[in-house]
This record gives sequence, C-alpha cells and structure tokens, in this order.
Amino acid sequence: MANLLITQTCVRSCPYCFAKKHMDDNDREGMMNWKDFIYLVDFLEASGDRHVSLLGGEPTLHPEFPDYIVYLLERGFSVNTFTSGIMNEKRLRRLERVLAGANPDKISFVVNINDPLKSNYSETERVKCFLESFGHVSSPGYNMYRPKFEMGFLFDYINTYGMRKHLRLGLTHPIAGKKNAYIRLPEINQMIETLLSYEEYFIRFRVKAGLDCGFPLCVYTDEQLGKMYKISGGRLTFGCGPAVDIGPDMMVWCCFPLSDYHKKSIYDFNNMQELLEFYREKQMNIRTEVQGIFEECDTCHWREENMCDGGCLAHQLNNFVNEAPVRMPEVYQV
Repeated sequence: MANLLITQTCVRSCPYCFAKKHMDDNDREGMMNWKDFIYLVDFLEASGDRHVSLLGGEPTLHPEFPDYIVYLLERGFSVNTFTSGIMNEKRLRRLERVLAGANPDKISFVVNINDPLKSNYSETERVKCFLESFGHVSSPGYNMYRPKFEMGFLFDYINTYGMRKHLRLGLTHPIAGKKNAYIRLPEINQMIETLLSYEEYFIRFRVKAGLDCGFPLCVYTDEQLGKMYKISGGRLTFGCGPAVDIGPDMMVWCCFPLSDYHKKSIYDFNNMQELLEFYREKQMNIRTEVQGIFEECDTCHWREENMCDGGCLAHQLNNFVNEAPVRMPEVYQV
C-alpha cells in the first residue's frame, strides 16, 4: 500500500511528527494536483495495487479531498485516510454529502487522537463532530513518543462513537540529523510497561492493537510477549520495511523517518515492485553495516531466523550522522 501525501499543510504541530522535516523543507502550501494524482492512481493500478492511504499534513485540508476519495472508489480502490479529525463544519458537511452512498468496506479513517485533557476545547469538539459522522468507519491512532502516557480516553472514544475495535499504535523514531520527540532506546522498556498497563482495557472492550514497524522483539520478556500476543489478536510482527511515501512534488521515499535517505522521483520507477525492490536494497545496505538498534543484534538468532528485523533503521542513520565516513557510501547518500 502506498501513502499519498496530498498536502503538506497541517492543523497541528506535534513534537514527534515524522512529516515535519519534509514539510519544513518544502512549500507548506504544496497541494497535489489532479494531473499528478491521476498519474499516481494509474501507476498503482498498473502495479496491481488496489489499496491507497491518503496522508498529509492534514489531507482533509486539500480542497479536492472528497473528490479524490470518490475518484479512487470509482477506480476500484479501497481508501484509508490518516487524519486528525479536525475539520470545520463546512468541510465536514461536504464530506458527509459526497461519501453518503460510499461502500463502508472501501473507506476507512485512522484518526490520530490526542489526549483531550491536554488539547484545547475547540480541537476536541471538532474531533468529536468528525467521529459522530464517521466513527463507524474509523479506527483510533496513537503515537507513543514518551515512555509514560495516558491511553484510557481512546477506549472511551471507541465505545462512544462506535469506532472500529482496532487501535493503531505508532512507535516514534528519530529523524536522522534533526530534533524531534521520540522514544529513546533506554526508554523502550518503560514504554512497553505503560502500554501493557492497559491490557485490561483491550480485553474488556475487545479492542485489538495494531503495531507499526520498528518494535524490536528482544525488548519484551516472555510474559510481555504473551500479553502483546493477546492484545494484538495474534498479529504480532517485528519487521521494518519500506512504507513508500509519495509527496505532492512527486518525490518518493521509503518512510518518514528515512525521508532524506535516497529520496527519488516517482518517474524513476516503472511500477511499485521496482520501487520497493530499490528501497529494500538500500535498507539492506544499512543492515550490512549495523544489524540492528542494539549491539546484540549482530549475533541475535531471532534476527538470523527473520523473526525480527532489529528495530527501526532511523536509529542507525541517526548514529551515522556525526561519525566519520567509514562506511559504504550508500549508507550516507541522501
């Protein structure tokens, strides 16, 4: 599944934001136009990919956002949108009208919800309005960027607005050479303890946790792994692979934390398979130099048996920034 960034403008300024570096380096008013959007849809269709995610910035700020979704649906795609859920009433009502007859199995939203006790009243109310309209096709998302955090409100939102019982959990990572809030390696164990302190909530509300990439296997105890297996519904993996993000300027990169690493034009590739193979090869270059985020990854049998990829590559790249250029050139190329 490819991620299309249809706008670089956002309504938030989150301290952990992976996209912030990309947005800061580009025209913040940048919007994907129809010509480029249709090219990308053709590109994905020719690659046999019928799933697409719309991102930003805040994708709902794009004036053509509802029409882009309808176009994708008419082309036979399923569409997932990552959003804050913060929309003014005019935009929300238009989205309701446009998607009134849409197949709910073909559209979904991942609503990245912040703690309402730490958000301003206006933002919280707009999120609630969005969920009143689209909660039934939405899943909550939460990005963990501190080792201790509050998550109980997410289960309240799921219950109140009939959201899908799947909670997307993102583990924040460093952006190489930049400053952003993220979970440091010594903090991972505390983060896991905080997450698993909500085990009862996951079980009581029958919510499944969906873990994004970058979670290393070795940081869990056997007991913790058992709990993680339960709250994830048995879908527990420890991979790190290309996510494929495509910006409004038609530049592509393998994921936000690695957005400076071998950024290319989409026109350099003939299909998604070719693009994915390019970034898998580049990521293998990093793995050749450093096997994982811990020294122990070099001799880890879980990694050798392909049960764990050794954590997020962004940590390795971040370590390379200030060291002498002693590694293969491809590791440093941006």
